[in-house]
Amino acid sequence: MRPLLLLLLATAHGLDTLKYKPILAKSSLGGLVTGSTFVLEQPRCIFEDNTASIWLVVATAAGKEHFNDSAQPGMPEWSFQRFPTNTSSYLTLGAMWYHYPCLTPSTEITVLRVGSETSCVDDTSVPNCNGPLPNPGPFWVKFLALNASGPVATTQWSEPIELMRARPIPSSSGAGGGRSGAMITITAILSVLLAVLLAALLATLCSSEACGVGSFRPDAASIRRYNTHHVYEQQAARL
Repeated sequence: MRPLLLLLLATAHGLDTLKYKPILAKSSLGGLVTGSTFVLEQPRCIFEDNTASIWLVVATAAGKEHFNDSAQPGMPEWSFQRFPTNTSSYLTLGAMWYHYPCLTPSTEITVLRVGSETSCVDDTSVPNCNGPLPNPGPFWVKFLALNASGPVATTQWSEPIELMRARPIPSSSGAGGGRSGAMITITAILSVLLAVLLAALLATLCSSEACGVGSFRPDAASIRRYNTHHVYEQQAARL
């Protein structure tokens, strides 16, 4: 009953549906899509109501179909902390219309990174937390303009946005694992053969003289022999 009332309220306020469709940024900056974030172009020069606040709606496939444009920031039904288990969409990145002017300096970065806040992930007092996306998606986004009387304008839903997925490690029982096991076996065999070859080479080159191995036989020519018998003969003559 409540969603129906909100829908009637939005219709009574004369909600303006714009042709603009959010798109991923085309900036040269890296990391435009990661495992938990993505970067959008800012909705420059899109909204005309100068009293409106602009909110980003992030939704799953179910949220895209059932989101009500009369949603109000801060309501538990559309809080980040309940997404996606207990709610299929949430509001975040609130800004005033003048934050998205038509003219921008050439040095200004005009993008929005969705999912960049980590400090408020579990903080229910910050229901509009711009927390990391909990899974690869896909997700859909759109911008919603709200003023004191309710929603005044909304954009189209974006194309589905999928985040990067972690690549699974190949199982050892698979083809990749078989190749790895064969490589390890070949490497081990080659290492053993190389060790045997080096040992044989050392055994061939390392003779007893070269390596200093074997019994020590001094060269007879290098030893001086001293005959001491003449010393006793001279002493005997003197006596």
